[in-house]
Amino acid sequence: MTALVSSGGIMIKRIAMICFCLFIASTADAQNWPSFRGPQASGIVEGQPTPTNWDAEKSTNVVWKIPIPGLAHSSPVVWGNKLFITSAVSSEAKPYFRHGLYGDVDTAEDYKLKHQWKLYCLDKRTGKILWEKVAHEGVPKTKRHIKSTHANSTPATDGKYVVVFFGSEGLHCYDLNGKLLWSKDLGILDAGWFYDPEYQWGTASSPIIYKNLVIVQCDVQKDSFIGAFDIKTGKELWRTKRDEHPSWGSPTVYEGKGRAEIITNATRAIRSYDPMTGKELWSMTGNPEVTATTPIIAHDLIFVVNHYRPNQPIYAIRPGATGDISLKKNETSNASVAWSYQQGGAYMPTPLVYGDLLYVCPNNGALRVFNARTGERVYQERIGGTGGSYSASPVASNGKIYFPSEDGEIFVVRAGPKYELLATNKMGELLMATPAISDGMIFVRGISHLFAIADSTAAKR
Repeated sequence: MTALVSSGGIMIKRIAMICFCLFIASTADAQNWPSFRGPQASGIVEGQPTPTNWDAEKSTNVVWKIPIPGLAHSSPVVWGNKLFITSAVSSEAKPYFRHGLYGDVDTAEDYKLKHQWKLYCLDKRTGKILWEKVAHEGVPKTKRHIKSTHANSTPATDGKYVVVFFGSEGLHCYDLNGKLLWSKDLGILDAGWFYDPEYQWGTASSPIIYKNLVIVQCDVQKDSFIGAFDIKTGKELWRTKRDEHPSWGSPTVYEGKGRAEIITNATRAIRSYDPMTGKELWSMTGNPEVTATTPIIAHDLIFVVNHYRPNQPIYAIRPGATGDISLKKNETSNASVAWSYQQGGAYMPTPLVYGDLLYVCPNNGALRVFNARTGERVYQERIGGTGGSYSASPVASNGKIYFPSEDGEIFVVRAGPKYELLATNKMGELLMATPAISDGMIFVRGISHLFAIADSTAAKR
């Protein structure tokens, strides 16, 4: 009897060890989407098939759907089987928000109401909320644009830490179980219309994690800076002042053979910094007055696009430069700029390089496609045949590109040199946030709900 118990105990331990190893393996193999637009803001993951057709209004290919309180445009991020998302929750049942193509500079009135800035952790397979934390509570320290929110910045995670940035309401770091590790008050970060500071629009740049650094780009009305903080302790490691107007894009790290660079997009200049010291490496002028897109990396080039008065530039920049690499009058390229256009860029959606093609989606949905290496124009087409209003950025997987429109539809376009619309999928609510993709599932934040979209095969994995 003793021998049987002993043998059974050994067997149980073995089974437990096998289950533990399988759990670790499944977590390690899971596709991570660690920050805004995924790895290096590329917007791309490959592997398990992603859906082409669904209908959220009819729950077709909807794995789960849950309400997320408050108003926020931040995107979901994923690590292993955990999904993280933020929100700003006030006592107002339906905070005022207005979408669409318009140029009003107005600010919302909910800055008078008490808010909770929250971080949620969900099981990505089921949508179950595992935990939620209040990072800050109080009346907003600045106003927001009527098309913006008090929680625009997407979280970032490296699998050990989750970092959330709420602008004037601070930078906060948690472990994956929801324990607050540190918080930093970065002061009043007033990002708005620089012609009239009375119009406050709110911050939107998302943090990124590089090695042991949390990097934030804070371009505001006064005392703009880019800074790095130790991810374990929150200690400020460096801060570099920036002579900049308010901007809303996120920084991106390029890792080349010779060095790494932080690339930032802003009004006065596109700039590169040493991520370990904050030293400026190069700069390039030529941007319009307002910038909101994030730089991306592909084919050993840095792509930056913008779209605002007086120009709408597209730049393909070679890394590794030093000093001022600005184009001279009538130049379209130089030793550091592979190619460029002064028209054709995008205002809100960050571009996408998929394969050899650069996809640029302006706010009106007039998709423009270029050869990413040469700048050759490939085609231009209205998404869905009608265009519309676009703020979220496109994402891609398995030969398909997903374009979320503000009006609540996600258009699926086949990647390639010819425009081919594969599907028009209804979500049933406004879409302002960029989706995330992991393990064949597309996570879509609507104005009221968070959705997990997948075909029936992916849903059972």
